[in-house]
Amino acid sequence: MTDPTPAAPSPLTVGDLLGQLPQGALVERMGIRVLEGTAQRLVGTMPVEGNTQVTGLLHGGASCVLAETLGSIGAMLHVWPDAVAVGTDINATHHRSATSGLVTGVATAISLGRTLCSHEVVLTDDAGRRLCTARITNLVRPRTP
Repeated sequence: MTDPTPAAPSPLTVGDLLGQLPQGALVERMGIRVLEGTAQRLVGTMPVEGNTQVTGLLHGGASCVLAETLGSIGAMLHVWPDAVAVGTDINATHHRSATSGLVTGVATAISLGRTLCSHEVVLTDDAGRRLCTARITNLVRPRTP
């Protein structure tokens, strides 16, 4: 006898989503790698090398790119395939500098709604020291075919 209850659809994985979307030249150029993720929590890395300002320190804009990438992917995991998420606001506080190694970002959902999604993103260095705290807000828009 078969169960008359239809199986729930499998949740979309970060690998599934990234396989359906173009990676984007900036993500590749900066060496960003998404290691794991759900709409509620994503982890990714970015090398300091190649993403520095003129004094050799990690560029604050690079930190924002990593934060926005993780937060936006988290929002997309929440709304895909019916909608897309586009960044509307990002702010970042830079706590300390880095000159080498990998930066690890952990994006944690603050709010996952039907119109807005917000994530807090904490960036740390190889020693686990906090480099930056960012917040990214994405607007949810219907997906056009």
